Amino acid sequence: MDSKWYAVYTKPRWEKKVAEELTFQGFTNYCPLHRVTRQWSDRKKTIEEPLFTSYVFVKVTEKQLGELRKVNGILNLVHWLGRPAVIPEAEINAIRQFLNEHRNVKLEKTALQVNDTIKVTQGTFQEKEGTVVAIKNHTVKVALPSLGFTLYVETDLDSIEKITEKC
Repeated sequence: MDSKWYAVYTKPRWEKKVAEELTFQGFTNYCPLHRVTRQWSDRKKTIEEPLFTSYVFVKVTEKQLGELRKVNGILNLVHWLGRPAVIPEAEINAIRQFLNEHRNVKLEKTALQVNDTIKVTQGTFQEKEGTVVAIKNHTVKVALPSLGFTLYVETDLDSIEKITEKC
């Protein structure tokens, strides 16, 4: 069976530890790091930080997915449409190449806009799709059509994800 790239969600600030443990256990993995200059009161220091906070990529077979739950620091596999999300090898290679060619890289989450289609990722309405009606501070009002009615839910930005349209 072929190995594929998956993303695992880690405990906060455990990305490097999880990558080390995965390597120790014989799993191919990738924790993209970028250099950041931090300013303290007494000094400046350049450190390497994970580009994707709380995410590490791991290349395993479907049979090995269950073994990942035993790795200390891994909270869950990242899922897409109810299944573990497969990350194309080309995307992993593109991230590697991009980080090799560029310095001072920053990562921004795609911003939500009114009328965007979203999926609720946490709570009572988990896995339900809806439309963004309004955004205020860190709260989003989402229309969740059901039974011919529209139910409006105010939810945290962290509990929804934007659904990208496929061409």
